[in-house]
Amino acid sequence: MKRLIFSLVLISCCLAIQAQTRNKQYEDYIKKYRELAVDEMKKYHIPASITLAQGLLESGAGQSTLARKSNNHFGIKCGSDWNGKTVSHDDDARGECFRAYKHPKQSYEDHSKFLAGRPRYASLFKLKITDYKGWARGLKKAGYATNPRYADQLIDIIELYDLDKYDKKGGLKWMKENPNPHQPYIANDLVYIVVRAGDSWKSISKEFDISQSKLRKYNDLYKGYILQVGDILYLEKKNKKAGKEHIVHVLRAGESMYSISQKYGIRLKNLYKLNKMDAEDPAPEVGTILRLR
Repeated sequence: MKRLIFSLVLISCCLAIQAQTRNKQYEDYIKKYRELAVDEMKKYHIPASITLAQGLLESGAGQSTLARKSNNHFGIKCGSDWNGKTVSHDDDARGECFRAYKHPKQSYEDHSKFLAGRPRYASLFKLKITDYKGWARGLKKAGYATNPRYADQLIDIIELYDLDKYDKKGGLKWMKENPNPHQPYIANDLVYIVVRAGDSWKSISKEFDISQSKLRKYNDLYKGYILQVGDILYLEKKNKKAGKEHIVHVLRAGESMYSISQKYGIRLKNLYKLNKMDAEDPAPEVGTILRLR
């Protein structure tokens, strides 16, 4: 009996210590952004626990200057491929260039694209969605942060605040239903997948939690279209014009207005509009110069 009482007291003390160790600002941040993290997990297959832990650590639970003034919750620097708003901030060096966003949601979306769009992080997407330790160590190994304890810090945060429950809640079910998930890719600042043998509108809709009608709309495809192996399938709305680095395209043999719209992530109707054409017009000839923006 004494041994049982001692065990209960010990457990009670441990729980009290944990409760005292937890930071209310961290808990408030988690409540505020957990749905965003789960949404990003469904779309990009990045564990919600990792996204939340990085957001907490990089932004100081949303209290850092970058987070408060520029909505940058992940400390992502500008880089050569960034065309959005920027802000100057002291980090490893003085006056470094960081990305700035209108809303934290854009920061969360850009964080997902940042990881999914860089080859050095590609191996992480082969890990189980519940393997937060593997993700934490992989991020450090790939050079996301210079702090030698970065992986341990992420793991400590996840375990102290039980963030892995957000992976398990939908993660385990998702893993069973999708044993061989698609690798998301980034092109034209848009996320897409490549259709594989056996794919259907229903299976892709279920995997990414996007309705079939939206998937067809995003890709300018009609109801009844049968997916073909190798098709590029965007998981979000295409742009109205191509990026600044793509001004025109010279039509080659085998290409069409549709294939060009998919190649550059431009809505088909906008591609026609940019070139003062209608969908009913004859197909442009090989060698035609098409405007992309």
